Parts: sequence; C-alpha cells; structure tokens
Amino acid sequence: MPRTSSTSRRSRLFRFAAAFTVLVALGGYLAVQYLSGNRGAPRCVAGASDGGEGRTYELSPDQAANAATISAVGTTRGLPERAVTIALATALQESALRNIDHGDRDSLGLFQQRPSQGWGTPEEIMDPVYASGKFYEHLAEVPGYSRLPLTVAAQRVQKSGFPQAYAKHEPDAELLSAALTGRAPASLTCSLPATTATGPGDAAEVRSDLARAFGKDVLPSAGSAGAAAANTVSVPVRDAGDATDRRGWELAHWAVARAGTLRIDEVSYAGKVWTAGTGWRTERVEREKSTAGTVRMGLAQ
Repeated sequence: MPRTSSTSRRSRLFRFAAAFTVLVALGGYLAVQYLSGNRGAPRCVAGASDGGEGRTYELSPDQAANAATISAVGTTRGLPERAVTIALATALQESALRNIDHGDRDSLGLFQQRPSQGWGTPEEIMDPVYASGKFYEHLAEVPGYSRLPLTVAAQRVQKSGFPQAYAKHEPDAELLSAALTGRAPASLTCSLPATTATGPGDAAEVRSDLARAFGKDVLPSAGSAGAAAANTVSVPVRDAGDATDRRGWELAHWAVARAGTLRIDEVSYAGKVWTAGTGWRTERVEREKSTAGTVRMGLAQ
C-alpha cells in the first residue's frame, strides 16, 4: 500500500512538472511576441502612423481592404465622411469587416444583408462593392442621418435586434474614415510580407478595382503613360482646389489598404512613399509646384 501511494505521488509530481514546463514555454513565447511586436505578422494601423501620439486602431489587411472598398463606394456617391463612419461602424459590428458567407438565418457579407429581405441575390451581397452601395442607398433615405446618433442611423438601415451594439465601434470607425476619405494624410499604413511570393501584380486588375470602387472617371485616359505601364498604375489627382489633396490621400490609402489583395509594393503621393516592408517615409525629392499631383502604385514584379 505505501509503495502504491509513493508511485501515485511521483506520477502527480511528474504531471505537475510537465504542465509547468509547458506553461513556462508558452510564457516565453508570448513574451517574445510582445517585445517584438510580432512584426512579421501582416497588419494595418489607422491613426498616428507617423510615429506621433494618439489613438490608433489595428486591423488585418483583409479587413483594411474591405474598409477601403466601403469608403470608396460612399465618397464616389458624393456622401459625406459621416456616412462612411456609419457604414464602417455597421460593418465592424455585423461582420468585423470580413466578407463572411454565413450569418443569422440567410444573412451574408459585410453588412449581413438578407436575400429574403430584398437586399439582392447571395452572389450580389457577397460582392463588397454591391453590398456597400445597397447600404448607402438605404442610409441616404434616412432623413437627417448625418445629424442622428450613429446607433439610430445604423438601426434605421439594419433593423438589428441589438441596435446599441453599433455605438462601441464609432471611435474606430471614425479613425478609419478619416484616413480612407483622405482627411488625415498618411494615417493608414500596412506592414505586409513580400508580395513577390504570391506572384506579380496585375495593372489591369488594379485599374479594374479602381474603376469599380471609384467609377471609371478616376482613371487616366487609355493612351496615357500611367495606363500603359506594365508595373505601375498612375492616377492623376485633378485640381479641385482644397479638395485636391484630400482626394489624393483617399486614393493613396485605398491602394495601401488593398496592397495585399492587389500585390502593390509601393504607393507614392505628395512627397511621401509607402512600401510593403517599411510603411510611410518622406520622399527625398523636390515636389512639383503644381497643386494637382499623381498617386503612383508600384506593383510586385
């Protein structure tokens, strides 16, 4: 009997030691990840990306790409930044900015729209451009939506069972909309792995995505150098007074947010350059005197 008790104690001690070893190893791994900032993981940050102080919001490249589409569709319709903020907060609550193919009952996509409720076919709803357009279409029908509390405006469109849930996403949505509508220059950056591993970028694909999100008028004419270059897409920013710089940053941030999807390695505008491995930096060249600039998107080779 004593021998059995001694064996049992040794077994318990062994299990305890093994569990302790696993916990120590896990703690060491988490500490390394914390200290290194897990720099190897792809991520995007909206906010004080220039190194300054201020609140930031981190999201995945996939989420950033969807957010950029939502924003572009809204501004292309001539809607204010507030509309984009409402749309982003709604998508953050409904799908965490992920284009998911499931949900409550027949809900689908970024906004969890339901085919059975007249939002469109499943295929249409799973298209972020279409889904965003339908959301804005309904939002525009809400009288005075830009002056309403975000929860009220979103609920008028969504008719959710949890209308107050949208409120917690408003601060993050405001950061994203400020960057993606171009109001906050160089305030969205993404750290991505080398895109060459997934193959070269396709200029035709980039131009197609631009046209779908912003309308065909966003592109230069077919005979221009920007349209013809194999590894660069150049988008001129038409001189529109004070709105010119904001439009340029809107396009630049759209390109950064969708860089992983479209295999864009470099984006340059207004004397700043973003690259997939280093983020934004100031370009060491003399800027053009013209108020109308060009957003250049360099593709992976």
